[in-house]
Amino acid sequence: MSTFFVLDVPENITLPEVAAQDPRVWIERIGPYFRISSPGAIVVDRRATGCRHAVWYSAVAGLLDSRITQHDKNALRVESR
Repeated sequence: MSTFFVLDVPENITLPEVAAQDPRVWIERIGPYFRISSPGAIVVDRRATGCRHAVWYSAVAGLLDSRITQHDKNALRVESR
């Protein structure tokens, strides 16, 4: 299971919205965070989120039994360990 967390603030809101467009991804609210999970890899296109680079690179608040395998100006890819 691939899982990462994003703080629920206005700057980050498009990241879980774009991730949720994949039918294998589900989003939960856990306190002030979005928990973004999928049985497979989660890939989020930065341009689709409209995030500026500073927000993009600081959006991931944590991981759960997962690792980031791509986090560049194009995409964020999170995979289970």
